[in-house]
Amino acid sequence: MTDLELARKVLRTEADAISRLVDRLDDRFLKSVELLFHCQGRVIVTGMGKSGIIARKIAATFSSTGTPAFFLHPAEAVHGDLGAVQGDDVVLALSQTGETGELLRLLETIRRLGARLIAMTGSPNSTLARAADLVLDCGVDAEACPLNLAPTASTTAALAMGDALAMVLLVEKGFRQEDFAGLHPGGGIGKRLMRVEALMHTGTAVPAVATTMPMREVVAEISAKGLGMACVVGEGGRLAGIITDGDLRRHMAVPDLLAQPASAVMTAGPRTIGPTMLAVQALALMEQRKITSLVVVDGESRVEGVLHLHDLWRTQMF
Repeated sequence: MTDLELARKVLRTEADAISRLVDRLDDRFLKSVELLFHCQGRVIVTGMGKSGIIARKIAATFSSTGTPAFFLHPAEAVHGDLGAVQGDDVVLALSQTGETGELLRLLETIRRLGARLIAMTGSPNSTLARAADLVLDCGVDAEACPLNLAPTASTTAALAMGDALAMVLLVEKGFRQEDFAGLHPGGGIGKRLMRVEALMHTGTAVPAVATTMPMREVVAEISAKGLGMACVVGEGGRLAGIITDGDLRRHMAVPDLLAQPASAVMTAGPRTIGPTMLAVQALALMEQRKITSLVVVDGESRVEGVLHLHDLWRTQMF
């Protein structure tokens, strides 16, 4: 068998392992979701070895999608960390064989405390499975390892099952894009999910003119602020319109243009956004309208700031 043939076989084996989980989903999965949904404490995910690595990832996915969770190392647990487990927690234990010694030593304490236990295992008749409240069968026919030894297909299946739990919980809890943004303030995701209020120009950096201001002064304001536009503000600080470089070009033929009031040149009723809009949504709107800036207003149309395309580029979110 060539290297490419082996690689393809590995991928097919792992893909098959996930595909076979689909038909196994039943009432036990739904009851597991319900148990996790109603958990009054935290979800504690545990596993040893490679299963422990998968358990860490599942715990991280839970936490980032609205289900408080953390990873508990089973070997560390029996040396003092079991104090982290409380009676209102739900323990999700991963073990392909269901006979992992370090996990089995936790069972007595879990039961004594009254915490609930979900077993994710490839051996539904194992000691771990028999002790659990619910069992999710993640068994595989064979590992992708040519020696059928290294955990490969089994860990892939467990990871996929964990993702399925987390995503169903996300929907059941009504977890929104805005919630996700709040939990991911850093990195590439955080930049994509930044809110407009964190990026927009505010205060004296906002090019703003009165409706009666002569265009001579409007042009000076646009040039001074460097955003290629100005907000035309009316009574009570409410947005009346905007004047852009494009508006100036379109009115060049107007007699005595520089003496005209801003209200004679402005575009009334421009598209505006709120300060809590996500940056990626603002970008999509700019691309759709083929514009380079958006005025940010409050609920009463008072100008709060201006978001420019360059502000989005500076975040390196693209």
